[in-house]
Amino acid sequence: MNLRLGYLVPEFPSQTHVFFWREIQALRRLGAQVFPLSTRKPSPMICRHEFATTAVSETHYIFPPAVADLFAWRIMAGGNLGRAIKYLNELEPVGFKNSLRRYALVTSAVDLVSWARRQNIDHVHAQSCADAAHVLAMARLMGGPPYSVTLHGDLEVYGADQRSKMREAAFVCVVGNHLRRQVIERVGINADRILVTSMGLDTAELASFGQNRSYTPGTLHIATVARLHAAKGHLHALAAMHAGLQSGLNLHYTIAGEGPFRDAINLRVQELGLEGRVTVTGTLSEIEVFELLSKVDTFLLPSTGLGEAWPVSVMEAMSAGLPVIASEIGATPEMITPGKDGFLVHQGDEQAILEKISLLAHNVDVRRRIGEAGRRTAQERFDIAGTVNKLRDTIERSLGPGHR
Repeated sequence: MNLRLGYLVPEFPSQTHVFFWREIQALRRLGAQVFPLSTRKPSPMICRHEFATTAVSETHYIFPPAVADLFAWRIMAGGNLGRAIKYLNELEPVGFKNSLRRYALVTSAVDLVSWARRQNIDHVHAQSCADAAHVLAMARLMGGPPYSVTLHGDLEVYGADQRSKMREAAFVCVVGNHLRRQVIERVGINADRILVTSMGLDTAELASFGQNRSYTPGTLHIATVARLHAAKGHLHALAAMHAGLQSGLNLHYTIAGEGPFRDAINLRVQELGLEGRVTVTGTLSEIEVFELLSKVDTFLLPSTGLGEAWPVSVMEAMSAGLPVIASEIGATPEMITPGKDGFLVHQGDEQAILEKISLLAHNVDVRRRIGEAGRRTAQERFDIAGTVNKLRDTIERSLGPGHR
C-alpha cells in the first residue's frame, strides 16, 4: 500500500522533537509517504538538532492559514462549516478570551482540509491531544481525512474535552498502560480503539556506547537530560549528590537542558557548595546528548508530579548501556524492572536516590550488569522498527483493504 500520511506535531520542530523526526524517517523506510504538518513555525533558535532546517522546509503550517483556503467555498458548502461550529459550541464553557481562541481554530481546520485534498492524504496522525486534536476533529467533520491522536501524558496536562477530541478518531495511541486506563475510564474509549505504544529509537546508534567506561570504584559521573523545570526534580538530585559527597563518594553531576528553573538550580548548587561538582550545560544537540551518554556512568531522572509518560531520555540511556535511576512516574514502572535493568525510586525520595548512587558508585559489577541488562531491554522493546510497524499496521487496518 502506498500510504500517504500526514504527521502532525505542534510547533515542529522544537528541541524535544528529535524522536518525531526519527519516526517520520522510519515510516518512510517502510514505504509510507509522510508529509509533516504543524500548527505554527517555531523560532529558529528553539531547535539545535541538525534535522531542523530540513524539517521546516518539508512541513506545512496550518497557522496562520493560507488566505486562499479561507475562501475555498467548496470546503464550506453543504453545511460542513456548520458542523465545525456545532462542535465548538458543544465544548465545555470557557472564558471569552479562550472562546475566541477556540473559534480561531476553525480557520486552521479549513486550511488542513484543503491541504489534505491537494496532497491526497489518506490519514493524519497527530502527536498531540491538545488544541491540534480539536483542529483534526473539526477537519474530519468538514470532510477532511481520518485521523488518530497520541496521548503523551496524563489527561490533565492536555486540557478538557478529550471525549470530543477523540470521538471521531480512528484510534487513539497512548504512551503506556497507565494512560490506557485513563482513556478507557475517563474518556470512555473502547479498548479495541487504543494502541499502547512508545516513541522508539534506533538502538543500533547507541549499541557501542560505553565500551571504554572506566568503572572506577567510589567514583560516579551522573547525568540528567531534561528541561530545567521544577517538576524534573533536579533539586532532589542535588540533595542526594550533596549527601553522597559528604559520605566520601567522588561524584560529578552533569545537568543537560534549558528552561525557567535554571536560576533556581544554580542557586541551590551555590547553597550546597557544589561548584565544581555540578555542570549545567544548557541545551544540547542530539549528537552532544549521545556524546554525554557515552561518557557518564549512570543516568538519573528524578521527575515528580504529572507530565512524564514514556521518557525518551530513559530509553536512550538504557540503550547506551547506562544504569538508570528513575522516579516511579508515568510508564517508568513498565520500562524498568527494578534491580534487573534499572532502579526505581519514589518521587522526591532523596534518601532512595542516594542509596542507588552509593550502590552504583561502590559496586562496579552491579553497574556493569544493570547497564548491559538495560541495553538488552532497550534493543528488545524500544527499537523504532517495532514501534513504527505497529503504528503503520494500525493505520492501514483502520483504513480498510479497499481504501485505494
